[in-house]
Amino acid sequence: MEKIIVIVGPTASGKSSIAIELAHLLDGEIVSADSMQIYKGMEIGTAKTMKNEMQGIPHHLIDFLEYNQDFSVADYKDYAEKVISDILTRGKTPIVCGGTGLYIDALVKNINFKVENTEVDESEVDDNQVREQLLAEHKLKGNEWVHDLLRQIDPVSAEQIHPNNVKRVIRALEVTIRTGVPFSQHKKDAVANPSKFDFILFCLEYPREDLYKRINERVDLMFANGLIEEAKKLYDNMLFDSKTAAQAIGYKELTAYFLGNNSIEEVKERIKMETRRFAKRQSTWFKRYSHANVINCMNQSPKENALKISHLLSCYEK
Repeated sequence: MEKIIVIVGPTASGKSSIAIELAHLLDGEIVSADSMQIYKGMEIGTAKTMKNEMQGIPHHLIDFLEYNQDFSVADYKDYAEKVISDILTRGKTPIVCGGTGLYIDALVKNINFKVENTEVDESEVDDNQVREQLLAEHKLKGNEWVHDLLRQIDPVSAEQIHPNNVKRVIRALEVTIRTGVPFSQHKKDAVANPSKFDFILFCLEYPREDLYKRINERVDLMFANGLIEEAKKLYDNMLFDSKTAAQAIGYKELTAYFLGNNSIEEVKERIKMETRRFAKRQSTWFKRYSHANVINCMNQSPKENALKISHLLSCYEK
């Protein structure tokens, strides 16, 4: 069974730089697992690795979709598996790298989404009245309110679905309300099928205060590099109405500035706060990976951390 390297960790933990250094060591190619970096035109706010930063290492599944293109977790799994297989056939080492937990889960757990989609009787759960009521409540009370409602009736699904993924939250509520069975229960048969790949996980870790410092510095750098101009272009093109831009931290907060409701300093602090919260959620998610190798990145360069991972990988080969 082919061994596939997976590098995960919270935002600003240095995943991309370490993955590039590791790719140099192992003759590898990088497969992104980031749900926002797949879209074109969102470079600065998503900290997307640019061509001049890739150091000649091929990167896959970034910057390849337009805003109006839907892309699900199931789509990601299909694309990623094809890319991984192609990399292997060329004798290279696939290195999956990213912070989107659902994408990582889909690959590592080999989730069969076709089973999930057929487990629920659609004629039983499709109810426009229930859905419209939930959508109306969401419009009045917002993302957090409907997510809290899901947490009350199906805490497992609430833990797995991000509050900003409103479509998925509404669907989980609808299925649970209509069938009387938690949405997470319907999904059980969709998970944990044997995979043709052997995934070796490495989880990057920093002390919280140091990670938060890195996040604050990254946000400052984003503004220095032109985040306002990039976000204004999206805003002017009405792309903030799309579900993609609406979910992305670093863009949605700038709406208040463009409307004249907040100063740029207020927006900047808001972005830092939301990014720190996001990083905390990511860290909580990845702590579930009890089989992952934890890499303490504090006071280590990307090359040093890559060498550390390379050494651990050599132990798997013995």
